[in-house]
Amino acid sequence: MKRFFLGLFLFSFFFCAKAQQDSILLKVQLNDDRKSISVEQTLIYHNPHQKSINQIKLLNWVSAYQKRKTPLLKRKIEDRKKDLYFATENQLGKLESLQYASGNTFSEILNKNQENIFIPLSKPLEPGKSITLELKYQIRMPDARFTGYGIDANHILLKYFFLVPETYEDEIQSNVSYRDTEETANAGSFWKVDFQIPENWKAYSNLFQKSDTEFEGISINDPEFQLSGEIYPEFNMPVDGQNINIQLGYQVTEYQRQILGSVMTNHLKFIKAKTGNLPEKLFITKKFLNKEEFIGIDDIRFWKFKYQMFTDYEKTDLDYISVISKKVIDESFVSDKTKDHWLKNGLKAYLEIQYLKNFYPDHRLIGNLPDNVNIMGIKPLKVFHASKLKLAERYGLAYHYIYTQNLDQKINTPFYKLSNFNTTAISQFETGSLLNYISEYQGSGSFDNFIKEYLSSNYQNKTTGRDFLKKLETFTTGRSAFFSKMIDEKHRINFNLKNINEAKENYIVNIRNKDAENVPLKIETETKDGHRAIFWKAGTEKPKDSLSVPNDNTDKIVLNDDYIFPETNYRDNYIYTKGLFSNAKKIRLKLIKDIQNPEYNEIFLTPRLTFNAYDKILLGLNFKNQGIFDQKFDYSFTPYYSTGTGKLTGSGALGYSILPPNSFFRSWNFGVSGSYFHYDNDLAYKRFGASTSFNFQKNPRSAIGRSLYFSYNYYERDLTPQMILNQQYSKYNLWNVGYSYSDNQLIHEKYIGTNFQWMEDFQKISAEAFYRWEYAKDKKISFRWFAGYFVKNETKNTLFNYGISRVSNYSFSYGLLGQSATSGILSQQFILAEGGFKSFFNTSVNQFITSVNVDSHVWKWFNVYADAGIYKNKHRAEQFIWDSGIKVKVIPDFLEVYFPVASTLGFEPSFKNYGYRIRYTLVLNLGALINNLRRGVF
Repeated sequence: MKRFFLGLFLFSFFFCAKAQQDSILLKVQLNDDRKSISVEQTLIYHNPHQKSINQIKLLNWVSAYQKRKTPLLKRKIEDRKKDLYFATENQLGKLESLQYASGNTFSEILNKNQENIFIPLSKPLEPGKSITLELKYQIRMPDARFTGYGIDANHILLKYFFLVPETYEDEIQSNVSYRDTEETANAGSFWKVDFQIPENWKAYSNLFQKSDTEFEGISINDPEFQLSGEIYPEFNMPVDGQNINIQLGYQVTEYQRQILGSVMTNHLKFIKAKTGNLPEKLFITKKFLNKEEFIGIDDIRFWKFKYQMFTDYEKTDLDYISVISKKVIDESFVSDKTKDHWLKNGLKAYLEIQYLKNFYPDHRLIGNLPDNVNIMGIKPLKVFHASKLKLAERYGLAYHYIYTQNLDQKINTPFYKLSNFNTTAISQFETGSLLNYISEYQGSGSFDNFIKEYLSSNYQNKTTGRDFLKKLETFTTGRSAFFSKMIDEKHRINFNLKNINEAKENYIVNIRNKDAENVPLKIETETKDGHRAIFWKAGTEKPKDSLSVPNDNTDKIVLNDDYIFPETNYRDNYIYTKGLFSNAKKIRLKLIKDIQNPEYNEIFLTPRLTFNAYDKILLGLNFKNQGIFDQKFDYSFTPYYSTGTGKLTGSGALGYSILPPNSFFRSWNFGVSGSYFHYDNDLAYKRFGASTSFNFQKNPRSAIGRSLYFSYNYYERDLTPQMILNQQYSKYNLWNVGYSYSDNQLIHEKYIGTNFQWMEDFQKISAEAFYRWEYAKDKKISFRWFAGYFVKNETKNTLFNYGISRVSNYSFSYGLLGQSATSGILSQQFILAEGGFKSFFNTSVNQFITSVNVDSHVWKWFNVYADAGIYKNKHRAEQFIWDSGIKVKVIPDFLEVYFPVASTLGFEPSFKNYGYRIRYTLVLNLGALINNLRRGVF
């Protein structure tokens, strides 16, 4: 009888505790095909709205895998992943059947392919009231290669597949669903799940495990379940009197199996000291590990060589502090990831920073690589500033890099709008850096007490980012108020250590603040022997301020060292007190491009080697101020020694960019440039130019770019007596204005551009459109259209004519190895411009031309191409021409060879000089290759 009343009491208590929580009870059977599951579900749903409802909205997110036109597919294409786009029918997922009942009778839902399914109710459900629904459905699971969820080679990972009510339902969530971004779908509900799986299979979950196949508990995050025929590692670790169970959903190496127990115990102790609470159980899937592991510590592999940046122990330690930190924070409270992604991500990054400060204070950004790369006893990487940067500086560096591209986003940008890079650099790194900054200002012990108190008071409950900011501001008595502002704005904060004045035994440090209202300042003094002293100054609204620091043999004064605060410019944060560079920055020459050292005015010297037919081998040295990070003002000068002429040649440019945080344009660039090279035997040209361009604002997730440009160039060419007789131009001015639109998305790549060019003797307008379609996996077809028309043409010769199969490089803008070559291998170089014909048509166009170029993949390295067009010269009739042939892609888009077959000229392989009709493209542009590889990273 006592047991009966005790059970009745516990049941009543349990029911009351769950009274306002939805309950999801599932019986899940893995079908014999191992590709589908049958589900019997009981849903106890509470109306959370302020009004009565006539239907219940359920999320049917498995429908995102059922066809191409889904938000999930769009997301994957933006990430430059095409597996889902080219998936076969048996790799896709969908809801195959659905029945529901609110009584004893089941009804069929016919429209089950929508991402939101609405279950009609027989009568209105009042606010706060509940109803019990019975659901029966079958799910065809997708291949796990698309998102990590679904069917993998040795397991099935279930997340976002069951029909559930939405936890955070608002306008944004209703209109946009991007499953792959892991936003909160259903959290805070009570789940009870019973699996029916083969005998030799095992089930895993982040919920409490009642038996081998039964789980239950409140979902702090969306629950995940893994079914597998394998037995995975499991660790039970005592931490301060609490037993923590960690289950892994993947196999580990024997070395990791030996050390993970002690490694994760250290992590849990450290995290508990910072946060105060630990969940009883953590389940880590391979998907979660890959997503949350420590970035940038993998071994460097080049050909047959492998260089280890960090030891195996360090890599394991750093990976799992990152993974365990995020897992513990995820299980601490319920939040809306769409709006408040930065809260959990920032706390995770804060724990990482604190761990690095405690256990890796002297470790470097690129680890042991400078010591491991040894060439004939020389360790070349040690000369790089990157080899001296601390591992903890990665957080500030990541933000600074994305800022210099003006592709950073506000911290509170909805999660689905964040670019891939900003998901890390902004949501995690920048937020974590700001929390660390407040911690240092407030005192780490005091700040950690706040974190413990906040997490304890909200443990396993719903909370918001605004609530966190409000309580933090109260705790710091307003000293963290700047944090709220920085969450809401795409900031451009900069501190400028302007100068110092000596006053008796102190220095008066004069500081200018740009948009840095109420942000506290960290100032350090350093002596020649490396002794440092730290001073903090409270934030102010004044644009100019000063601070007194003691002399104490101070040699250098530094603002916000180690990239501790996300500024736009770190180069004005250092000043010297003595010597030649007192109140100034030292100048340093450096070989090879590097991460800039903000303490110096650095000039990078880079050897250059290039070639053209007239200068022959060009030996040069490039002088530039821009390293890895872009700068608003940059210069680049490259003098060359021409081995072909014995003369000095070269080029140079100055540029300045305006990068507004919020404007209709992303960058406004100004530049002046000049060059001097040879364009024919013993004939040189000089070019001087000025330009400006607008790159319009873009969605950082989008591949679309738009630009408007204007340029002026003055040319002066050496001429032979015969060229003078032929009325060749020795001097001319070129003006250009144009607009371009590009969309470099993965499947459908598009470009449209138009240009108007003029000088004293002509005016011409041209337009170009390009479209490349990947019609099957790794098989592409491209279409290019070009049209050019002379509005006015009073030129003295053919120099400025449109080219049909050869371009006239009068602007010296094409990378031709032989500018004036009319025969030989150099004349066979092909540039896809203007007419774009591969066969040699020995004429040019002085009135109008339009052409279409088609190129399609056939097999492996082989493509076929065809060109057709119409052109007209003055006083002559229009001409229609065409050609066709085979293209061999030796290195796609960089080295390609064209073999003409048939054209208006005839069957070209039958011509005696066929070898001279073969064309090739050669693009010696490493920057273009890098830009191609980095697509999708941001």
